[in-house]
Amino acid sequence: MTGPAPAEGGPVEPGEVPAQPAAMTCPSCGRGVGPQDSFCEACRAELAPAVVSGEVPGAVTTCPECQSARITPDGYCESCGHKLPSSRDHTELDLGMLAGVTDRGLRHHRNEDAMALATAEPASGPAAVAVVCDGVSSSQRPDEASLAAAQAAVQVLLAGTRTGADLMEASRDAISAAQEAVAGLKEEAGEQDPPSATFVSAAITGDSVTLCWLGDSRAYWLGDGSGTGAKRLTTDDSLAAEMVAAGLISEEDALALPQAHVVTGWIGADGGHAAPHVATFEPPGPGVLLLCSDGLWNYRPEAAKLAELALPQALADPLGAAQALVKFAIDAGGVDNVTVVLIPLPLTPAPRERPAPAAQPDSQEKPPDE
Repeated sequence: MTGPAPAEGGPVEPGEVPAQPAAMTCPSCGRGVGPQDSFCEACRAELAPAVVSGEVPGAVTTCPECQSARITPDGYCESCGHKLPSSRDHTELDLGMLAGVTDRGLRHHRNEDAMALATAEPASGPAAVAVVCDGVSSSQRPDEASLAAAQAAVQVLLAGTRTGADLMEASRDAISAAQEAVAGLKEEAGEQDPPSATFVSAAITGDSVTLCWLGDSRAYWLGDGSGTGAKRLTTDDSLAAEMVAAGLISEEDALALPQAHVVTGWIGADGGHAAPHVATFEPPGPGVLLLCSDGLWNYRPEAAKLAELALPQALADPLGAAQALVKFAIDAGGVDNVTVVLIPLPLTPAPRERPAPAAQPDSQEKPPDE
């Protein structure tokens, strides 16, 4: 009779039984599943579904003002009339391999940003997907636009990473799906400017990052160590960027203009003249990929400065670093919604039992839009 199995990963002596990886089961039916399975073969439940900020259930069930539990379906307290914070006001998503935080900031009365995260473990190794969308405030229902875009795009990208598809093509298909989702939002009576949003996505497999964007939501590389650097990976579709590219004004002066954040490309029924951008990036070493809305980079647009804020924490604790970056933006003024997604690279596989997404609304009253 052989002795006990050695610790997983340790040496196996002659006559001993190699340790087996911990068994995993489907959370829906309890059947055994493999580490690379995307769906349970028994009940077809999705084992590692994407998570989207707007889909996280609200966490507030009692009024923070009078402690009444009499809450109307649209979020008002029946006792004192106080409007409860929405689950979208502040949401944190943590999938281990990547994490994100979104917050409505101090000026807006709602969060018009949305984010979607997903992980996969195809035969080629761990993979991750992230989408950040920022509703265009001058359009109608920008909060619905950003959510619809993120929901549609992440599913296409997740399917592409699971099947080993060409991720540049998958990225184009994803932004097309987002475009259709936003354009398909039910038109409301008297609607002048249809819903629209900016878009940035990342699909990471192996040593490669595939980016897709339209508008002024950005992606940055925050390198850790000499030679890996920090740089912006996307270009803005905006009036400010066009003026800078034409040599008419410096970037610093352009960002100070009232029209600095007027976008020239977006997704929606009346999409701008700009075509979606798709590019690949191969990290030169360890570091962190950052996706964000302009609520963050408006206060710190330089890649090196963002790296100073995020590193080294983001390498081991992407959620904590994302929380810190969002807090930085709010402390700096918080005039816009802010969304931050951090993905440490190279990817490290996370346990199947991922932490539950946590909606953490801030009950503190914030001033309305000015």
